[in-house]
Amino acid sequence: MNPGYAGRQELPENLKVLFRSVSMMVPDRQVIMKVKLASVGYTHIDPLSKKFNILYKLCEEQLSKQRHYDFGLRNILSVLRTAGTSKREDLSQDEFLILARTLRDMNLSKFVFDDIQLFLSLLRDTFPSLFPTQKSDIPKKYYKEQDQTIKKIMRENNLVDEPEWTNKIIQLYETSLVRHGFMVVGTAGSGKTTIMNCLTRALTELGLKHQLTRMNPKAIKNQEMYGMMNLVTNDWIPGVFSQIWKRCNGKQNKFISWIICDGPVDAIWIENLNTVLDDNRILTLANAERIPMSENCKMVFEVENLNNASPATVSRCGIIFVSPSDLGWRPLVDTWCKDRGEIKEFCNPEEGNWTKKYAKKYFTDGTDMFMLIVKEYNQIMKVLPVIMITQTLNLLTAILQPYVEQQGVIDE
Repeated sequence: MNPGYAGRQELPENLKVLFRSVSMMVPDRQVIMKVKLASVGYTHIDPLSKKFNILYKLCEEQLSKQRHYDFGLRNILSVLRTAGTSKREDLSQDEFLILARTLRDMNLSKFVFDDIQLFLSLLRDTFPSLFPTQKSDIPKKYYKEQDQTIKKIMRENNLVDEPEWTNKIIQLYETSLVRHGFMVVGTAGSGKTTIMNCLTRALTELGLKHQLTRMNPKAIKNQEMYGMMNLVTNDWIPGVFSQIWKRCNGKQNKFISWIICDGPVDAIWIENLNTVLDDNRILTLANAERIPMSENCKMVFEVENLNNASPATVSRCGIIFVSPSDLGWRPLVDTWCKDRGEIKEFCNPEEGNWTKKYAKKYFTDGTDMFMLIVKEYNQIMKVLPVIMITQTLNLLTAILQPYVEQQGVIDE
């Protein structure tokens, strides 16, 4: 019933007149920050709360307007909760350093590429004592075992180690430590699925067994997702998601389960998960059944954009935005060339001698290839460069298949 609020239906005019209008007051965020900082063990609560409040105001005013940006109270409380945990881990650390590092690490993952440097500049201006020079930076927390295992998984799967893209895996790991619900946002081909697969495989090798359950919420109706009552027999028909939820949150489940909703997010189906994503952590069904979320379960959303998501949903989730420039299309070509040269049982052995040469000539060195397509051809539907490259490599694989089969006959 909030007027103009995304994801809510407007009341008809004849019903609106029956209700009194209620005005709300924006709470004083600085007071809330000050009280919360004191409750988690900080001593310099006045300057820290002021810096925190000013930084978020500047972010709201100067950063670009994206649907997945959230600088509200839920995000503030999440940052302060994490800052309190970091404070208790090492009481000798500088409080200004702890808060600045927490603000950077918990917000940097959701920014688009153009806003990253602006946010870091705002952070430097807010905490000038921590940045004596423009090139100085706050040291990042290093996860040695996780980083080494992730690099090992990438080598085994013949993936190119792009620093910006690999950093997203670490950001996803950090978000999973402090959030039970998070969204991986990015265009098709940006590497969202591979990021999750690399992280979960690495954590499984380290002893924390992860199990991924993936579903497309838009492939079924809302009633089929959560369950519905049969009006004829008055029996409850369980839904697909509710059955997955019961299995992943049952006492017999020994894995760390990630329930991945791989599909567009809108208010039709995700509003029912608000009680799951907030501090209640309970799925409430239409038959009054309440299924609590266990500590071994994570709710993950893999989406292209959040254009149809309400602010209530965005504020409840951690956001990892994967920019198209983090990976690009060049690693796809490099990986394809390595696969053609190294996997002998699926490729002709001679391919390794010429695939890199011609890929460099027609792809890597031909940097104007996509500009030529945009200028010379009229595209009915806009296609990203990474999709063009993927389809081109699929066509090349199909063209080379007869030679691979011929090689197999010769080997036999």
